[in-house]
Formats: sequence, structure tokens, C-alpha cells
Amino acid sequence: MSKTTTWLLPPGTSPDAALILTARGIRAFTDGYVALLLPYYLTLLGYSALQVGIIATATLLGSGLLTLLVGVFAYRFRLHTLLSTACLLMLGTGIGFATVTDFLPLLLIAVIGTLNPSGGDVSVFSPLEQSLLTHAVTGERRTSLFAYYSLVGDLVGAFGALAAAIPGVLAQWNVLDLNTAVQVMFVLYGVSSLAAFALYRRLDSARERGDEARAVPLGPSKGIVYRLAALFSLDAFAGGFAVQSLLALWLFLQFDLSVEAAGTIFFWTGILAAASFLAAPVIARRIGLINTMVFTHLPANIICVLIPFMPTLPLAVLLLFLRALLSSMDKPARSSYVMAVVSPAERPAAAGITAVPRSLAAAVSPAFAGYLLTLSPFGWPLVICGVLKIAYDLTLLGMFRKVKPPEEK
Repeated sequence: MSKTTTWLLPPGTSPDAALILTARGIRAFTDGYVALLLPYYLTLLGYSALQVGIIATATLLGSGLLTLLVGVFAYRFRLHTLLSTACLLMLGTGIGFATVTDFLPLLLIAVIGTLNPSGGDVSVFSPLEQSLLTHAVTGERRTSLFAYYSLVGDLVGAFGALAAAIPGVLAQWNVLDLNTAVQVMFVLYGVSSLAAFALYRRLDSARERGDEARAVPLGPSKGIVYRLAALFSLDAFAGGFAVQSLLALWLFLQFDLSVEAAGTIFFWTGILAAASFLAAPVIARRIGLINTMVFTHLPANIICVLIPFMPTLPLAVLLLFLRALLSSMDKPARSSYVMAVVSPAERPAAAGITAVPRSLAAAVSPAFAGYLLTLSPFGWPLVICGVLKIAYDLTLLGMFRKVKPPEEK
């Protein structure tokens, strides 16, 4: 495969990486505004905080089940086929949310679709793209490429969060009524998948090799992958209490915040998280991937516990910004670590299987968080999120600090 060097990508990176990062950016932009518009739209339709939480749970549950199928059966298909199918599913999801308003049909679309209430990437796209990225760069540059992947997702997603204000502007200018304007944004979410589809069609690795001449099911790496998957499930379950949609809902309830103001806040949290990714490879080279995952994540989770106790919006936002600056540096390190400790042919299965618990476990907690917010506007979901994530950090350090990826041995 030919190599290329650009101002963004590490030296010697395959051209496929640029295509994948571009597709990631397209999806991140629409995910950024959908995560905020989803709870706003559902409340416009008259649904309660509990029902919003149930819808958020359904979206994550559906993503987890779909990713599980990919993890189990990816070796039977070319990754190009799987990515193209996911794009078509994304198209149907956007159109479905734009045209359906009854709760049960919306719940069904949430389960089978690709909608992402977290503002991050918990969809079926992520493990497929990460598997391909691993083969687009050398092992020494792998963490850097995953950092760029996360950087693009959060940076573009931050601008997507700002786009959540568009329906309000259109309504204010009497261009469209508010409900219709939000529905148009869901349609744009679906249509954007066609651009990603066109990019995936150009991938040499997915079209010709399917990933190192075809992937295989998990074999020798099964034990370590299952242990990592179990730990990641704890982290994801905790994170489900503070997915971006519910965090926005808490701000709406606790501080009577507008969706436009929430979009601005999440724009800056996205910018701060994106900036932190640039530090992740540097830190990982100095202290290792596992230490990077733990010692950047731990203070962020302590901050998460403190946020609900802030008496004013400015103090709460300040802590949200501090948390954003620290909480995401583990993402590229985590992805790089999983890809490093398994054989190349097992990578698609490992990526899928470690992603599945994250989606399934994260699918359970938003409904609980929504229920807690119906009882009180106090941010108990954030407290629970932080405490559980602290337990995850300490357990991960204890179990894997001596399991080194090849480049650290």
C-alpha cells in the first residue's frame, strides 16, 4: 500500500487514513448537534425526562447489539461492505427521526438505528474504522494516528454542537417552525451518511483486503480481550449516566439553560477535549499507554463528582471545562492498546468485542439517569458516573500495568 505524509497525519501513513478521518469528521459534526437536539426535540414532543432517558438507552443498546454482530461475523465480510451497510442504516435513522413522532416507533428506530446521544463515537463505525487505521500506520505511530482520529471527532463535533442553535435561529427568523427545523436537522444527519459512503468506497484496504487478507475470530488473544471488554463495560456503564444528551438535560433542568447556550458550552468542551488528544501520544511515549489511560482519567472523574455541588452555572461550567480537558486523553491510548496486544488478523474482532460492552453497558444507565432527574434536578447521575469511573481506573491499573504493548517492551 502506498504511503503519504501530510501536515495532519504521522509520517508514512497510508492514504486510507485521510479518507477515514474525513468520514469521521462528517459523522462527528452531525453527532455533535444530534446529541443536543435529541433531548430538546423529545421534550418539544412532550416526552418526560424518563422517556428521553429510555430513548437514549435504546440508541446505545441498538449500537451495542449491532457492534456485537460485527465483532462476531466481521471475518465473513469485507469491511467495505460493513461500512457501506452502516451508512445506509444511518440514512434511514435520520429520516425516521424526522418523520416519526410516536414514542414506540421512535423507540424502535432508536434500537435499530445509528443515532448517538453521547456526543462521542459509540456507533458501529468506530471499531471498523479503528481496525483499518491500525494497518494504515506503523506500530510506533499508531497511538499518534488514533489521537488524530479522536482529535477530528471531538474538534468537528464541537462545531456540530454549535449547529444545534440553527433550528432556533430559523424559527426566530420565521423561516420554519421550531419542530420542522429540528426535523430538517435530522434529515441532514441521515443524508450526511452518503458523503461518508462515497469516502468508504475509495478505501483500498477495505475493498481489496478486508483487513490483512480477511480477519479471523478471536483466538490466542481471547483472554485479554475479554478482560478488557469487562473493564470497558464498567467504564461505559458509568459514562452512560453522563452522556451528552442527559448532561444537556441536567443543565436545562438545573439552570434553565437554553439549547443555544448549551451548544456553546459543549462547543468549548469539545474544543478542550480535542486539544487534549495532541498530548496523549507524547504522554504515552513517556509513561506508557495504561498509565496514560489511568492518570489522565482519574482526576477528570474526581471533578465529575464535584460538578453537581457547584452552586452557580459559571462554577459548574468551569468544572465541565476542566473535566473535558482531562477525560478524553484515554481514548486514543485505549484504542491503540487494544490493537497492539492482539494479532493483526484478530483486530476487527477485538475492536468489535471491546466496543460491544461499552455500548451495551452504556445503554443501561441513561434510563436510570433520566429517572433520577425526574426525582430531583440535582446531578446525582454525575456523582454516580464519577465514582464508578474511579473504580474502573484503579482496577485497570491493577490488572494491566504489567501487560505491555510491543513498542513498550
